[in-house]
Amino acid sequence: MPDDSRLRSTTAVRRAAVALAAASASVLLLVSCTAEPTTTSVPAPESFVEGLDVPWSIAFHDGVALVSERDTARVLEVADDGETREIGVIDDVEPRGEGGLLGLAVHDGELYTYFTATDENRVERRDIRGEAGDLSLGEPTVVIDGIPAAGNHNGGRIAFGPDGMLYVTTGDAGDRDSAQDLDAIAGKILRLTPEGEVPADNPFDGSPVYSYGHRNPQGIAWAADGAMYASEFGQDTWDELNVIEAGGNYGWPEVEGIAGDDDYIDPVQQWSPDDASPSGIAVTGSDIVIANLRGERLRTVPLDDLSESAEQFVGEYGRLRDVVVGPGGAFWMLTNNTDGRGSPADGDDRILILGRD
Repeated sequence: MPDDSRLRSTTAVRRAAVALAAASASVLLLVSCTAEPTTTSVPAPESFVEGLDVPWSIAFHDGVALVSERDTARVLEVADDGETREIGVIDDVEPRGEGGLLGLAVHDGELYTYFTATDENRVERRDIRGEAGDLSLGEPTVVIDGIPAAGNHNGGRIAFGPDGMLYVTTGDAGDRDSAQDLDAIAGKILRLTPEGEVPADNPFDGSPVYSYGHRNPQGIAWAADGAMYASEFGQDTWDELNVIEAGGNYGWPEVEGIAGDDDYIDPVQQWSPDDASPSGIAVTGSDIVIANLRGERLRTVPLDDLSESAEQFVGEYGRLRDVVVGPGGAFWMLTNNTDGRGSPADGDDRILILGRD
C-alpha cells in the first residue's frame, strides 16, 4: 500500500505575505501546475528549534508555540529563545506507521489533540494551564472518537474555521470504499462544535461529515473571504489542492486528480507525488502556502490564480510537514526527517522561521 511519502496570509496577515516575498528576495517565479517546475535560490530561513523527535503540528496559545511529537506523544512549549519544555504527554497514544500524536489546535484556552489510539483515532481537548514558561495540561475530554485508524491514511489535521467550528480531516485508513460511504467517518472532512456536537447547519442531517470522497487529507486553511482549502495525498498519480464545499464529493476512490466528471469536485491543482505529498497548509492575504513531504519543498499558490504555483527550498531542508503563520506574521515551518522516511541531518528535526523581525 503506498504511503504518505509517495502519495502524499487585513494587516497582520498580509505581513506574512510580505515577509515571504522579502525572504525570497522578490524572485518567486510563478509556474502553472502542468508546467515544468521552476526553482530558485533564496535566503535561508532561521533554524529556530532543533532536535525534535518526529514533530507533526504547530499551534499557538497566547503567542506561545506548541508542538506535537508523533511517536513520543509529547506536547512541547517553545520559548522565545527556541528552547523547548514538555507540558504534557497525551495518554493512550499508540504510534504505528503514520499514526501517533498528530494534529493540534487551540481554542478558548483549550488544546485539542488528534491522535491514534489502540484501535481508533480520536480528538480530545484539555485546559491549558499556567503562563508562558510554565504551561501544563488539564484532564482530557473526548470530542470525537471511533475514527478508523491504520498504519497509514490517518488524516489528522484539526483546525477551527472562521465560523468557530472544529474541522477534522480523516483518512480512509486503507478502506477505500469508506470514503464514499456517508455512514462512515473515514475519508472525510468533519465539522463539529468545540464540544463535539454536530452543528445544525451541517450538510448532512445529524452527521459530522462536511465533505467526503477524500483519501488522506492533511492540510486545511481558510482565506479572508471564508473560502476553505485542503491538501490531499493521492495514490500513484496525483496529489491535490481542493476548494472545499459543504457536502462536496471529491471523488476518491472513483477518481484521482482532475477527472472532469460532473459527479465529483475536481481539485484546482494537482501534482505528481514525487514533487508534492502535501501536508500542512496556511493561507496568507494573497497566497496558499503548502508544506510538502516527499517533494521536499514549500509551494505557494496565489489566491487570485489558483492554477499557478511557485516553489522554494527544493531539497534544502528535507521533508516539510507543517507550515503556519505565527505571531507577527512570520512563517513557521516544521521539518519531518526523523519519521523513518527522511534522511536526518544534524539538528533534525527542526522549526524554521521565515520573516521574523
